[in-house]
Amino acid sequence: MISINVNSAASGAGLNLGKTNESLQKSLSRLSSGKRIVNSSDDAGGLAVSMKMSAAQKRTEATAINLANIQSFLQTQDGAFSVADKVLNRMSELTTLARDVTKNAGDVENYDKEFQNLQMQLISLNTEKFNGVPLFSGSSVFDSSDIDGATFDVPTSEDGSQQTTATKAPINSDPFMNMMINGFTKATAGSGETIYIPNGSSVGYTAADPTTPISTTGATVVSAATSGVLIYDNSADFAVVSQTALERLADMRAQNGSESSRVGFAQDLLKINAINLEAANSRIIDVDVAAESSQLARFQILQQAGTAMLAQANTSQQSLVRLLQG
Repeated sequence: MISINVNSAASGAGLNLGKTNESLQKSLSRLSSGKRIVNSSDDAGGLAVSMKMSAAQKRTEATAINLANIQSFLQTQDGAFSVADKVLNRMSELTTLARDVTKNAGDVENYDKEFQNLQMQLISLNTEKFNGVPLFSGSSVFDSSDIDGATFDVPTSEDGSQQTTATKAPINSDPFMNMMINGFTKATAGSGETIYIPNGSSVGYTAADPTTPISTTGATVVSAATSGVLIYDNSADFAVVSQTALERLADMRAQNGSESSRVGFAQDLLKINAINLEAANSRIIDVDVAAESSQLARFQILQQAGTAMLAQANTSQQSLVRLLQG
């Protein structure tokens, strides 16, 4: 049927041309933005997954930054350990020099001046901080409850489900380290063991087991070495104490190294995870430029063809005019 009021061909051509124009606009938006999902309606499920992956990637990258800061904290702490090692070695050397029988009281006093200054340096090291966070626990006053130092948890995964620990080592709270600063009393415990008692403490320790407290009840005092005194009678005991303090410092530094090593491996894992999350998210959200360029060319051709066909459909009813003219 030929009708004046209805041109089905033109309506169909117009509908198809509208759809083509809509697809062409989407293709242009995808290529100009680089995203396959420009609007949520493009792929609702994919967009939700992409948002979660993107958030996980950001958290992973932030966790990696946090671990890098912890690594710097541990490296700064290790630098302080290195200085403490030199200080203790020099203090140990001074205790040996003080035992020289050819030295008079004035010579020993001169050694003692340097010894006292090194004691102050150990106290100063204990106050060192990294970005305002103390590197070490405790204070210059001996605290038997702080021998193992303070630890804090360090998340190693973006969701916080995995973590490691970092230690604020107890430089001055360690009994033998503290004895080098504040002095000590040498005694014989009730069991017959030779123990060293930090000044101000109610428990003693042996060089063989420097972390297990031993009761001083019934102990017999052998000698006392006050802070900054290197008299001949006590210098031999200072040598024992300083050597044990060096061994304790070595343990602390080994703990620092093991923690730093684990943090390093955790950093590597986070970097790998971040790369894989980025790749997975890209497969969901990013446009395939080659494929989309082909679609763009297709829609451009369809648009041109649709425009031409709509023009043909609009002129197809001109034959009615000739029929009416008779």
